[in-house]
Amino acid sequence: MPDVRNSEKEPDKGRRRFINEKVVRQPMSKRQICLRLVMIFFAAVVFGVAAGISFTVARPLVERYLGEEETPGETISIPKDEPTDPTPAPTPAPTQAEPETEGEPIEEQVQSALENYRYTVDDLNSMFADLRTQIQTAEKGVVTIHSVQQTLDWFDNPVETAGLYAGVIIAKTDQEILILTPDDAVEQADSIKVTLDDMDLDGQMKQKDATSGMAVVSADISALDESVREKIGVIALGNSYSVREGDLVAAVGSPAGVVHSVDYGFIAYATRTTDVVDGTARIFYTDIMSDEEKGTFLLNTSGELIGWVQGNVSETDDRVKEVVGISDYKGALERMSNGLSVPLFGIIGQEVTQSMADSGLPDGIYVLRAVADGPAYNAGIQNGDIITSVDGSEMATIREFQNFVGDLEVGQIVDVTVERNGREEYTELQFQVTIGVR
Repeated sequence: MPDVRNSEKEPDKGRRRFINEKVVRQPMSKRQICLRLVMIFFAAVVFGVAAGISFTVARPLVERYLGEEETPGETISIPKDEPTDPTPAPTPAPTQAEPETEGEPIEEQVQSALENYRYTVDDLNSMFADLRTQIQTAEKGVVTIHSVQQTLDWFDNPVETAGLYAGVIIAKTDQEILILTPDDAVEQADSIKVTLDDMDLDGQMKQKDATSGMAVVSADISALDESVREKIGVIALGNSYSVREGDLVAAVGSPAGVVHSVDYGFIAYATRTTDVVDGTARIFYTDIMSDEEKGTFLLNTSGELIGWVQGNVSETDDRVKEVVGISDYKGALERMSNGLSVPLFGIIGQEVTQSMADSGLPDGIYVLRAVADGPAYNAGIQNGDIITSVDGSEMATIREFQNFVGDLEVGQIVDVTVERNGREEYTELQFQVTIGVR
């Protein structure tokens, strides 16, 4: 007889059921929702502040090491001067002679008066009074540049050192003042301070030019009162093409090695043209006291800036100084004042003269020297080559070449056509030059 219990239980095998439960989260209350939104907003604020601080700290370092050019808020324009040979001062037209007194001609009376007149210190002071007034006005545009460097001593303690340099204010806007100073002031500086009328301002380098040995520093004046900004002096840029031998000049900045020192002197000699990198310049010689490393700037009798002392003429005699005329560098100063680098082609040359052309040389710019490791040198241009055109523009004079290069941009690639002297004749060659930075 079959077991009824077992037969009834077997169908239940394999069909056992388990209880499945699903946990459902209860909906958030209004208080929980508000708390969650507050936490999210707070986290966003914290991360935003952290990002802002990181950007502020990192930006100066990035600009310094990557060479990022700053875009100025207001464009600075510096009018250029036309190069002209200075003409002698006009000779006064002869005037009708005064009637002679009885017994002695007027010329003899003047000669006798000059010989018998006893000059005093008051006479000398009177002669220099106008120039002294110009210098006192110009001194409002002279500042002290503190080149601050951070170093460590033997015990790894931070030490801050500051070199003092002279600078002259060449432009001013509502936001900043632009200061011309030696490039040594910014070369190794970790930070820059500008002292103006006992006020310390934060400064930063706009640009520098190794060829002229100068740099432009910017100082923020937007936080100063309007009355204070109006009192800041600006030294006008003069025309160095009009300077002649024998002109009376004044040195400001740091002629005695101390900022705000002053000296007077004369222009001993003025060159007409001197071959410099990518053009020509007018150089002056003077025996005026100067400290070119700290910054010495020359003013004419109108108080205008006409140049700066570059160094000694002779290595064995430091009495005669070489002065760079400002007119040839106004284009570079305008670029630096707007935060732009000065372009470099990299040759020292001269235009082919008529006598050179008569001997068989093609018209163009004769390369006296391709600057070692410069853009032209790296492109393959050699000493003795004659540059006839750049980017399709013919180069007939060194002035045309100088102006053309001054309008190029750093990193721009230009096509250069040169004539190179072969065994029997000149051969035309093509080069591509990538414009560098001075």
